[in-house]
Amino acid sequence: MSLRRREFMAGLGGAAAYPLAAARAQQRAVPVVGFLDWTSPRPNADDVVAFRRGLAESGYVEGHNVAIEYRWAKGQFALLPVLAADLVRHPVAVIVIGSGVLNVTLAAKAATSTIPIVFTSGLDPVKYGLVASLNRPGGNLTGLSFMQGELLGKRLDLLHQLVPQATTVGFLSGASTSLAYEEQRSAVLAAAGALGLQVIILESPCLCDRDNEAAFKTLVQRKAGALIVGPYPFRNSNKIIALAAHHKIPTNYPLSGHVIAGGLMSYSADIQSLYHQLAVDYVARILKGAKPADLPVQQPTRFKLVINLVTAKALGLTVPPSLYALATEVIE
Repeated sequence: MSLRRREFMAGLGGAAAYPLAAARAQQRAVPVVGFLDWTSPRPNADDVVAFRRGLAESGYVEGHNVAIEYRWAKGQFALLPVLAADLVRHPVAVIVIGSGVLNVTLAAKAATSTIPIVFTSGLDPVKYGLVASLNRPGGNLTGLSFMQGELLGKRLDLLHQLVPQATTVGFLSGASTSLAYEEQRSAVLAAAGALGLQVIILESPCLCDRDNEAAFKTLVQRKAGALIVGPYPFRNSNKIIALAAHHKIPTNYPLSGHVIAGGLMSYSADIQSLYHQLAVDYVARILKGAKPADLPVQQPTRFKLVINLVTAKALGLTVPPSLYALATEVIE
């Protein structure tokens, strides 16, 4: 009797433990997406919302049947390898790269050769060794290209339409040691030559306030009539916006968020649309079994021209009807 009782109790214990074990197994089955970015959550809030919406439309709702582990370097590039390695150890099913900064993708690429990596890139992903080709990426990386470097000529042309009297234009870039420096510098000089403009190349080696203040001092001294801010991850873009306002220098920025914050104008790929696409065309498909090597790198088809009329008025500028008609968004 004692033996039978023990067997019966053991059976009950196993039955009681089964739901708990099943629940744990189900919990483990929820895929985890790693999201790695060099900056902070707040400036990227709209991008993250667009990304989560794309996942939800593809059947993956955060907190329900997918988890997202966010890692923010908060402007400290030295933390990127540590954060990337942490996501690999977690482990995650796929790593998403935010902000289009090459250093972030390279950190993830160095951390794993097996976990799929879906990048956003402002540079040519083939030229910088992220993929073998756009149509056949190969390896464990694929994603979207923002074409920020290619858009510099168009940005200069739009700025020239708004400020045709400016014959000397500044270009504020990162350090000449950066991977993209020469490519972007050449693009700006070529576009300026076609428009008959002179260009002042200004470096910001630390991408910080000290360098930016020095750059604007040079612009004022050399009587520059306008400025293009390069697609670099400046640590404090609000400082650049404030300096441009203080010195009354019409400035074209790489992202619409700069214009919403008070900048004059921007021209870029529709970033929120790209993050939505990132979720739908890449992350969701990878979670369903697709291989990164089989998913071609895509380039944007939608672009945004954003103009801040309040800033234009403060600078004494009148937006011509032709430019007004091209604007995707006007801030009044």
